Amino acid sequence: MAAPELYDTRFSTAERRAKEIVWRVLCEDFFQRYVPADGALIDLGAGFCEFVNHIRCRERWAVGADERARAMAGPGVQVHCGPAHDLGWRETASVDVLFASNVFEHFVSKEHVLTTLREGYRVLRPGGRFLILQPNIRFAYDVYWDFFDHHLPFSDRAMVEGLETCGFSIESVRPRFLPYTTKSRLPSWPILVKLYLRCTPLHWLLGKQMFIVAVKP
Repeated sequence: MAAPELYDTRFSTAERRAKEIVWRVLCEDFFQRYVPADGALIDLGAGFCEFVNHIRCRERWAVGADERARAMAGPGVQVHCGPAHDLGWRETASVDVLFASNVFEHFVSKEHVLTTLREGYRVLRPGGRFLILQPNIRFAYDVYWDFFDHHLPFSDRAMVEGLETCGFSIESVRPRFLPYTTKSRLPSWPILVKLYLRCTPLHWLLGKQMFIVAVKP
């Protein structure tokens, strides 16, 4: 997993503010539709907590190895500090939604990825969803290794195969969704983020991250 110091140098204060704006719009205009208001959600590898702070549901957990997540988590967000592939602290069939954004490329082994998927399957309730936002090596091959902490490449096809191997059914796959990074061409002005989300041709032009919705039957 990534060392916290990398993110201190990777994103300036202004870039973090821009990311916060983008994530607020992404949650309100897109991701919220997958999260029931009375549900329990775990954000794996929560990072700066941009997603979990802006999503709305009854119970929200941020999971990450960096203890500073406790300070970054917003009101009502609970924090578990530990590796994303270790969900042993959570009861079986007790979660409605798992979310993982830009997480699995930081793992050092595919066995840890499979462990995460299996544990995700265990903790989800029947009908629960695993939402995965992930750089897609098929479309980001030219920039995928530009970040020091990227270890494993994944395509949408490989991720689907891994999920199905662990028992999930695939609800939807968007091979191209968001640009590779918030440092790229997704603008931070809310109205432009909203327009991007509504304009599917732009996804096929600029999208280098996949978005997969997997369901526990």
